[in-house]
Amino acid sequence: MHRLLTGSLKVETVTVEILGLPDELQNTQIVQLSDFHYDGKCLSDELLMEAIARSNEYQPDAVMLTGDFVTDDPAPIHALALQLKQLQSRCGVYAVLGNHDYYVAGADAEITAALSAIGIQVLVNDVAYPFGPALPVVGLADMWSGQFYPHSVMNQLDAATPRLVLSHQPDSAVPLQRWRVDLQLSGHTHGGQIVLPRLGPLPAWGRKIRRRIPSAIRRHIPYFRRECYKVIRHWNWAQGLHSVGANTLYVNRGLGTYFPGRLMCPPEITVITLAKGRR
Repeated sequence: MHRLLTGSLKVETVTVEILGLPDELQNTQIVQLSDFHYDGKCLSDELLMEAIARSNEYQPDAVMLTGDFVTDDPAPIHALALQLKQLQSRCGVYAVLGNHDYYVAGADAEITAALSAIGIQVLVNDVAYPFGPALPVVGLADMWSGQFYPHSVMNQLDAATPRLVLSHQPDSAVPLQRWRVDLQLSGHTHGGQIVLPRLGPLPAWGRKIRRRIPSAIRRHIPYFRRECYKVIRHWNWAQGLHSVGANTLYVNRGLGTYFPGRLMCPPEITVITLAKGRR
């Protein structure tokens, strides 16, 4: 995707308070990257290398990758993995898959194998402990994959234990309200790509008026096609930090970009600092 359509990379910094965070994990720093869609069209190598370099500048304690490594064909994952191998962190790199990583039969296995081969731990309804037992990291299968079984892992954790959750789709925050989620990291939305002042993401706005446009016309208009407006139900969670009941959700705008590009919605890497919560 041409830089004019992609936009310039932006580093978002956010501090998240976690109740019960151990003193030794105060100021733990995490970098989140999401939605690469590495297929030769949706993400330039220049932007990818810039994002990796910026991540490394922060010398994070951990890097979290929240899915959609490819668009459909899994073959590009091998070239992408060579780039992601350059990511540096003290406690490792952790990943979950997104809906696009399941589109082709067997793609999820190929992507998982390629990432695992370079030392990235892919979590599919599993838990890792990069920061020790006091702050587990849960990684879930994509909500549309048919393998989304949060209960299989969330029920293993003590309710008194803080935890981070990686889940590609922000809508998964709804069923996850059954459990404690101190911070859920998601992507999927690309932030809406085009964000209108006061109206919000164009796909959400377009969904409200698409039925007034004849179907023969709207199928040719970006963001008015059926597959676009169904990306997410909760467009109010398209980007940034949100409270979902007692839980906290952060949605990264991603790096990959579909036509017609981004407007007032730059591609993003997120630097998250964890702080001890106070009642």
